[in-house]
Amino acid sequence: MKDWVLATRPWSLTASAMPALLAISYVFYIRHALLVPIHWWQGVLALLGAVIFQVGGNLLNDYFDFIYKVDRADTYSSRTLVDGNFTPRSIFIFGVTSLLIGSAIGLYLLFFSGWHLLWIGVLGFLGAYFYNRLKYIALGDVVIFLIYGWLISLGVVYVMTGILIWQVLLVSSSAGLLIVGILHANNTRDILNDQKAHIHTQAMVLGVEASKRYFIILMVGAYLLLLFIILLGIVHSLCLLVFLTFPIALRLMKQMYEIDLNSLDKIKTLTESVAQLVMSYCLLFAISNFIAGFML
Repeated sequence: MKDWVLATRPWSLTASAMPALLAISYVFYIRHALLVPIHWWQGVLALLGAVIFQVGGNLLNDYFDFIYKVDRADTYSSRTLVDGNFTPRSIFIFGVTSLLIGSAIGLYLLFFSGWHLLWIGVLGFLGAYFYNRLKYIALGDVVIFLIYGWLISLGVVYVMTGILIWQVLLVSSSAGLLIVGILHANNTRDILNDQKAHIHTQAMVLGVEASKRYFIILMVGAYLLLLFIILLGIVHSLCLLVFLTFPIALRLMKQMYEIDLNSLDKIKTLTESVAQLVMSYCLLFAISNFIAGFML
């Protein structure tokens, strides 16, 4: 059972759970301005569906990386298939089953919301299933931002309210930039190994030096975007509490900036560290929204 849980990469599930929680908190903050009933339990169910969907995506990512020899004995990887803990067929079935369960939750919520959830769900399913193909041609960052920066939050808000609240895209984009940072830290670490597999990630296209600058842009961009939406009045000024996590981001940026092509192993755990930053950032953001909602 432990091996099955570890195969899902549980440390990474903040990437789906936190944007969903952020969307729920934002609905709470603006609830008095909405002239529609709010279905809180559907938001919680959508959060669960998003996490299960990511589990499926993680498993299929491991499957295809193993099949195409991106994950090998000499690479940093989840080790699920490389160490022989599972057969590729088992992981593939586990991944597809998770996607189907997530889809079933989505179809259930579709009956209580509206047809917009259909295209949101279809885009999410296609992005999760074909992610590896797109990652191998340097489009992984775009897919991750689309799913985790936009689709999850937009879908959660929609199933809760029955309307598309487009400003939530700005709210969730700040977290989305950090979530892309998780992927980019992973791909920067794996530049040399991925070259042997003859794939092209965004980090490989940029090279090490430009990848370092790109990572800093993602980190700083998340906080600047948050400041921007506060100034626009989209969220309450109490959300400035999120800046308490900025020293963590500075430490991670320093860690990334000190590497070169011969010292990529220095960031072998940076992916997990960025995931922890995402959790801290989004939790403070969500708590701020909830507190601000009580103040209104």
